[in-house]
Amino acid sequence: MTADRWHSLTYWPLIITSLLFIVVYSWQVIADLQGTAYAIARVIIGVTWVVFAVDYVVRLALAHPRGAWFRGHLFDLAVVVIPALRPLRLLRALTVVKTLQRTAGSAIRNRVAIYGAGAAVVLIWIAALAVLEAERGAPGANIENFGDAVWWAFVTSTTVGYGDFYPVTWWGRVVAVLLMCGGIAVVGVVTATVSSWVIERAAATVGDDTEPATRGQVREIAQQLAALSAKLGDPPAR
Repeated sequence: MTADRWHSLTYWPLIITSLLFIVVYSWQVIADLQGTAYAIARVIIGVTWVVFAVDYVVRLALAHPRGAWFRGHLFDLAVVVIPALRPLRLLRALTVVKTLQRTAGSAIRNRVAIYGAGAAVVLIWIAALAVLEAERGAPGANIENFGDAVWWAFVTSTTVGYGDFYPVTWWGRVVAVLLMCGGIAVVGVVTATVSSWVIERAAATVGDDTEPATRGQVREIAQQLAALSAKLGDPPAR
């Protein structure tokens, strides 16, 4: 079994597992499950943790060298350790989205935009669930329903922070810090994407006379001049 083979076999099962986690976790928090229903939800969530843990261990075992793979896949370890990050694996499904592109820059920019939008939606949804689970019923808490949790997550991720809702528990504040960091990253992606689009559009309006030459073009011209010079320097045939 190779790492590529394992990746191809587990690609969609892991995405389905991520979707199952977010559905069951949403059901548990929004419905405020109790008793048997809560136990069922926790079992399913536990199974998803086992799936991600097994996938991580197998990929680490198949990796060569393992040290370099470990350092380059810290996010995968975080997905195993922090359950709230598991739905972010759903973003991998966006790699199958195909759009018509005219340039490589457009392809990269559109993919980054898709990832950014998907990450923003997933972060807001998961942060709302996590903070509601932490805050509901806590002394002095003001986030007591899912609507208020979503509103808090949205204004926090955009770094607006009106202050009408805020976490009072330590775990709720941890969620807030992670969401703010994620929101800043998403805003940076949006800014970079827009800047790339503006630069490409500006470059498209520039004429050939002002377009900079590449090293390959300069090298080709130099070779043509050298060949022409050698030809002119040859003695005439008798």
